[in-house]
Amino acid sequence: MLSTKSPTKEELAAASGKTVPDILVPGLKVIFCGINPGLYTALKGHHFARPGNRFWPTLYAAGFTPEKYQPHQEEELLQLGYGITNIVGRATANAAELNKTELIEGGIELVEKMILYQPQVLALLGLSAYRVAFGKATAEIGLQEQTIGQTKLWVLPNPSGLNAHFPPKKLAQVYGELRRYVEQLEA
Repeated sequence: MLSTKSPTKEELAAASGKTVPDILVPGLKVIFCGINPGLYTALKGHHFARPGNRFWPTLYAAGFTPEKYQPHQEEELLQLGYGITNIVGRATANAAELNKTELIEGGIELVEKMILYQPQVLALLGLSAYRVAFGKATAEIGLQEQTIGQTKLWVLPNPSGLNAHFPPKKLAQVYGELRRYVEQLEA
């Protein structure tokens, strides 16, 4: 379970460059792909662990989970057919610290990972990062024309609390569109 004590600046700084293990098995319905772990997430060792991140509440509001999961429950997503990974593995204070080369190399590694795990959908959580990592400068939110083998690509807004363009209701609506699409794939 996550500690309620706020980490010190020193503890956060020590998390720089650390990684958080993927939550993946072959054949998932959706793999949610963040840009990279933040320092708080790396320190806690669970994806989307920062209290202001809206990933977990959005999954619930969009109908992906039966209740609002906490970051330490991340492995329970596997039972529902979902997983988590990142474009770039190393933790930074914010995604702006990543350079173009890292994002492109991360995109190449992500393609290799998707070929190995073969999910139905790879959901990339961040339009700008997707555009750079996959060389798709004009991409928009939603289903992409590009696929990785049989894996469909879907771009979603970043759930960071800093993403003011997508308040919680709008995030849930956009994520819900992906959930409905996945249900149609399975029908």
